[in-house]
This record gives sequence, C-alpha cells and structure tokens, in this order.
Amino acid sequence: MTSHAQSKSSQASDYSPISSRSGKEKTVDRSFVIVTQILAIAVAGLLIFIAVQVCIDAIPAIQEYGLGFIWTSAWDPVNQVYGALPMIYGTMVTSAIALLFALPLGVGTAIFLSEGFLPQSIRTPLTFMVELLAAIPSIVYGLWGIFVLIPFLKPIGGWLHDTFGWFFLFQREYIGPGLFPASIILIVMILPIITAISRDSLASLPPSLRQASMGLGATRWTTIFRVLIPAAFSGIVGGAMLALGRAMGETMAVTLLIGNSNNLNLSILAPGNTIASLLANQFAEASGMQVAALMYAGLVLFLMTLIVNMIAEFIIRQVKPY
Repeated sequence: MTSHAQSKSSQASDYSPISSRSGKEKTVDRSFVIVTQILAIAVAGLLIFIAVQVCIDAIPAIQEYGLGFIWTSAWDPVNQVYGALPMIYGTMVTSAIALLFALPLGVGTAIFLSEGFLPQSIRTPLTFMVELLAAIPSIVYGLWGIFVLIPFLKPIGGWLHDTFGWFFLFQREYIGPGLFPASIILIVMILPIITAISRDSLASLPPSLRQASMGLGATRWTTIFRVLIPAAFSGIVGGAMLALGRAMGETMAVTLLIGNSNNLNLSILAPGNTIASLLANQFAEASGMQVAALMYAGLVLFLMTLIVNMIAEFIIRQVKPY
C-alpha cells in the first residue's frame, strides 16, 4: 500500500501545474496592460482633439453658410461665396470608381497569392512586388499619371465618346486631366492595401475549413467562394474601408491629375476637384473666411469617412457568418 501511494504521489508530482509566476513577471504584465490602455486612450483623445479643433476653426463658416455649404456649387474667394458640392462630388466619384475596380482586383489577387495557385518561389516575389506598390510616394504616381496615363487614356476617352456619345458621362471636350484619370491612379494606389489585408485574412483562416469543405466534396472554387471568403469577410471589408479612406484623403497624385476645377460637371472625363485637393491648393494662401470655409470642407470630409466606417461596421454585423 505504501509503495502504491508513493507511486501515485510521484505521478501526481509529474503532472503538477507550472509554478506560479514571480512578482516581477506579474508587475511587467500589469505595466504592459496599463501602457496599452493609456496608448489606446491617447489615440482616441488625439482623434477627438483633431475633430474639435477643426470644428472650432470652421465655426465662422458654419455660422455664415450653414448646411447650404454642402449643396452650393460656387467657390469664389473674391466675393466670399463658398460651397463644397463640386468637391464632395469629386471625392465621392473618384473614390467610388477606384473602389469599384480595386476591390475585385485586390481580392482576386489575394486569392491567387494565398491559395496555392503558384509555387512558393514565384508567389513570394509577386507578393513583395504588390506590397511594394504601397511604398511608392504619391507624387511619383502623379507624375506617372501626367506623362504616361493621360496620353494613354486620350484615345480611350475618344472611343468612349464615339461609342457612348449620347451619354453625359463621356464628352470629348474633356479628354485630359479629370475625374477619370484621377480615379485610375487611385485604383493603383489602393490596390496593395486591399490585396495585403485580404491575403492576410485568407491566410489566417484555420486549415480545417479548407479540409472540411474538400472532404465534403466541394471543389476548390466552391471552397473559396462559399467557405473562405465568407469566413474572411470582416477582414476583406476592413481592408476595403482602409483603402476607401486612403482614396478619399489622397492629395498629391489626385491634385496633379484631376484638373482642379471647382465647377460641377457630371462627366467623369471632365476636370473636377476633391476636398483634399482643394485644401492642398488653397490653404497656404488662404486667410479670413476662406480658412474657415476650408476647415468646414475638412470637417465634411471627416464626417464622410466616419459615415463610411459606420456603414462598413453595419455591413460586417449583418453579413458576418457567425
């Protein structure tokens, strides 16, 4: 009996839990939690501070123009008449066109790079090259757009006019700098963001999802579209929203290609403007009410990005499969 009890005691000691951590380790853990909480609060506080400061600087324009600032088309610093509708329209159109084309391209590229369609020796350099697009300065994209993209798009714009000349979106007299070239350059700029985040979302899924789907007889493409993409949906939408925010706030490349016209024209080939380009062009020389109007425009852009993120959160909650 004694030997049997001793053997059970030795077996119990073999499976005894790990000794508790030292007081120093607990202190380090508590300090790390406190630091991360402080940093999170600091980020939220910084965001609130920026929003409040922009609101304060925009108060004179808000009091002067009210909500009419949003749907007024005139922007005349000489007569102190300001309206942001052409800039809001340009921001929404260029961002929407960019996201419309970049989202399927980015998700398709992510699937191509993450689901074993290529050997590792080829997949790794391609992944690096796609992510390298995000590191190129926006001014380089703008210069490339001026000297390469616009001359390339001119015959395409002529074809659109000749084929769909009856449609107001394609007018020959506007072939050149305008909303369409700015949208194309935004597609290239936001593509690596969508691709990288979508690829990481797909790669982080447990292998059991793929194995279970294949085991039930699903094909490779059925597994991708019916299992993997729904499971990674929140990450894909998050990447799309980050890309949309980049497109809405992009300044230098768009400024060089959009034509910087404050007139409202529905043709996507026409020169236009965005809120970010307006701020870049006019803020350095602005004074008085013009500064307040520019701050008001910046506040509108701030609210637009907030609404976009709220819509994205709503979509994720409604479509999330679990």
